Amino acid sequence: MSTMNVKFAGLGGTGVVKASDVFAELVFELGYDVKKAEVHGMSQRGGSVASDVRYGEKVESPMIPDGEAQFLVVFAEDQIPVNEAALKVGGTLLSPKDIDVSKLPSEKALNVAMLGKLSTFFDFPLEKWEKILQKLFAPKFHEGNSIAFKIGREG
Repeated sequence: MSTMNVKFAGLGGTGVVKASDVFAELVFELGYDVKKAEVHGMSQRGGSVASDVRYGEKVESPMIPDGEAQFLVVFAEDQIPVNEAALKVGGTLLSPKDIDVSKLPSEKALNVAMLGKLSTFFDFPLEKWEKILQKLFAPKFHEGNSIAFKIGREG
């Protein structure tokens, strides 16, 4: 298996890093070698944030080279131009336009809904996604996250 590259991008405080943590933990628990890197803009809350997750049999570097991301998952539409150079030709761009955000239990659940959308492109067991979401979020968020994940999958 060649290295898979998934870039998460958005604004600070919108769950970019948490979403990348969930995805990295998921692929790690599925037995892949995983590397993760983050870039924070001028301010963590409100500034540009990007997180690279690379996984495969053996991954050498945590940073995704420009033009090599198979998936670019953005949490704010204005971050597409900032990060689109990372996307491989023929790669998949996922943005909030892919989600019916009016159905989300909270606007803060967008990151989990985006993970739900991303999950439709992989054949990883849904139970694993749910397990990792419960592992990495406090119990008070489990019900809302479950709803948001399903909304993302229905897209």
